[in-house]
Amino acid sequence: MNEWLEVTVETTDAEMDDLAARLTMNGAEGLVLESEEDFKTFLEQNRQYWDYVDDALLERMRGVARVKFYVTNDEVGRSQMTRALEGIGNPVSIVPLKEEDWAFSWQKYYQPMTVGEKVYIVPEWERGKPVPEGRTAVYLNPGLTFGTGSHASTQLCLELLEGQVQSGDKVLDLGCGSGILSIAALKLGAWEAVGVDIDPKAVDVAYENAALNGIDRKNYTVRAGDVLSDKGLAEELARSGPYGIVLANIVADVIIPLSAQVGRLMEQDGSDLGVFICSGIIDTRADEVQAALEKNGLCVFERLERDGWCAMAAL
Repeated sequence: MNEWLEVTVETTDAEMDDLAARLTMNGAEGLVLESEEDFKTFLEQNRQYWDYVDDALLERMRGVARVKFYVTNDEVGRSQMTRALEGIGNPVSIVPLKEEDWAFSWQKYYQPMTVGEKVYIVPEWERGKPVPEGRTAVYLNPGLTFGTGSHASTQLCLELLEGQVQSGDKVLDLGCGSGILSIAALKLGAWEAVGVDIDPKAVDVAYENAALNGIDRKNYTVRAGDVLSDKGLAEELARSGPYGIVLANIVADVIIPLSAQVGRLMEQDGSDLGVFICSGIIDTRADEVQAALEKNGLCVFERLERDGWCAMAAL
């Protein structure tokens, strides 16, 4: 049985997004952002899915502002943790967990949720319950790679995606994580999708989530790799394109250099132009990202902001 370390970094609501960005740049994966305000908002927005809320749970969330991530409890995992915490001066606590402990603790907090006008994100253990009329269900078992739809950056990306995806589209999902975006694209009518993530664990998790949604590998391919540093992978993706939609729910420091490459991955045939949808952008860096997109020949035609995060759609 696998054992894991739950690494908790204390912060404040005002500093949480900056801390998350620094941890991500240091290589931390699968971040969980927890705050009392976000938790209250989540409860309010999903009131219809809760029978009751335990008073003890409310008390545990009181005054909370922290970022968590998980590494394996071995030499490799501890090395990853050390790199992730480099330059981070915040208080840190580390708790060992068995795999079933991690899974159970996550399931307690993850409930079905509506996103945008069309999408309904459903955890695998809630499968079989009614889906709201007019909604497309996307079933997920987050496993060990996060990407559940609860974070504002993912929701913004899904909202832009549902307005752009068309029947028959080919979609590229860079930084696919759990596969939520590319799987949603396929459920909303795309014909084929390719997911890429720097974390090798994402490959199995995304395939598992695809199978939960009746998607097989004829229409869905997931690769491990870094399109910015691996020229061979970048060339392979370009040859397998072009793509009607390219998704990147990552961070500003990745989207900016990616903007110089994404044009060659997108459809450029007359009126049939591909769309680049990017998210995971802290609002204070949104103008910088948009300037980089425009410098590289892309035109931002839609921009959404929520809870300090920004997402853009560009041609």
